[in-house]
Amino acid sequence: MKMPTIKARKPHGFADRRALELLYSGELAEKIGAVYKLYGFEPMETPFVEFTESLGKFLPDKDRPNEGVFSFQDDDDQWLSLRYDLTAPLARFYAENMADLPRPFRSFRNGWVFRNEKAKPGRFRQFLQFDADTVGTDSPAADAELCMMAADTLEALDIKRGDFVIRVNNRKIMDGILEKIGLIGDEHHDRKLTVMRTMDKLDKVGMDGVEELLGKGRMDESGDFTPGAELPVEAQQLVLDFLRINSKNAAETFNSLEKLVDGSKRGMEGVAELRAMQSLFDAAGYGRDRIKVDPSVVRGLEYYTGPVFEAELSVALVNSDGIKTAIGSIGGGGRYDGLVSRFSDEPVPSTGFSIGLSRLMAGLKHLGKFDEGAVDGPVVVLAMDKDQASVARYQRMVGELRSAGIKSELYLGNAGMKGQLKYADRRHSPCIIIQGSAERETGTVQIKDMVEGARLAAEIENNEQWRQANPAQKSVKEADLVAEVKRILAKR
Repeated sequence: MKMPTIKARKPHGFADRRALELLYSGELAEKIGAVYKLYGFEPMETPFVEFTESLGKFLPDKDRPNEGVFSFQDDDDQWLSLRYDLTAPLARFYAENMADLPRPFRSFRNGWVFRNEKAKPGRFRQFLQFDADTVGTDSPAADAELCMMAADTLEALDIKRGDFVIRVNNRKIMDGILEKIGLIGDEHHDRKLTVMRTMDKLDKVGMDGVEELLGKGRMDESGDFTPGAELPVEAQQLVLDFLRINSKNAAETFNSLEKLVDGSKRGMEGVAELRAMQSLFDAAGYGRDRIKVDPSVVRGLEYYTGPVFEAELSVALVNSDGIKTAIGSIGGGGRYDGLVSRFSDEPVPSTGFSIGLSRLMAGLKHLGKFDEGAVDGPVVVLAMDKDQASVARYQRMVGELRSAGIKSELYLGNAGMKGQLKYADRRHSPCIIIQGSAERETGTVQIKDMVEGARLAAEIENNEQWRQANPAQKSVKEADLVAEVKRILAKR
């Protein structure tokens, strides 16, 4: 009985990645890591899987199974989860090894993280992150340093000043706002989170949408209704006034914030910490064109306890409907003083910053920094004849090219000349090597420059001209094969 065929498909929210994207993400990771090393951070790695209790429950997506985490039960009934970020595993690592680690401990990591979220266009459930963290200090200088490093990293990726900004806020100020509207104590925990996550949606739903969500709720364009926080009108107004602060300079921003949180000790602590960070930005020459205080920055994860920051690409792009939109956030982070302390009675203040490589790549593509034709494939030696002696001769050519450090391959399929040319084109081959019986008798090979050939072919009006011109193809002695290929590659 014939077994039924299986439909080839991948789960929603996951993506296949081919050579160009992998090579480009590797180049980005190398450049980011170089900046992090310059700041004195050391590389490390944690496993994809952690005990579920070690990761904790800090994600905003509460309506999904396991609260946004992919989890499974081991043979010994222990619950395990795929990591949803790189910070929670770092907290576990530090708590487990703190006796042997320097304090502060400065490290960076990059790798895949997983979110069991509702799949939407452009929203993936597996994505790359690149993190740097300082564990074991409560100094605002550590937070300020991460912001400055984030700015330097984006410039190292050839993103010009004015095309990005690092926006900074402090969770303590938000706590002060929530305190003033009466949302303090464990009994208001869920409502407090609803308000904070509503504030975090400002970029997505706008100020009017936030106002609706602070009240009775909001119905989106698809007809889905999201219940609101149902705050009193006065409380709604205080939150909206906080989000609307957009002063011309840092001093005016701090004055406005102090007025809003006046009477809240925690809120005033938050403003003082931002002032300390701003003095460091000023001293190091990081102006508002690179780093600025912005009360609308919230960050969705629950574990943040102090300064929070977000890296945003400010260049506008036009979507398929002709509407201008911003690329938006490509990274962020903040202080998480309680995350490591979950494993120990000893307080371990910490702060970190994370770049979303997948979102960064999308942003760089829109900025024209990601050239989809930039990566060359291998030189392809065509298999014009299939007899064993000819194949051995072709294989020798490939071996000579590889010995010279030239990426190359012998065509191993069954196609004829036309199909092999099509194959080389799809492989983005810079040039191809052709040797039929006529060339073999004279000890020569034909070398066709695929890139130059395509350019010249575009200037030829008809097939007859193309056949006569045979653009960008030349005959050389077999002994000159490597030298001629090197010459072609040098032009690229």
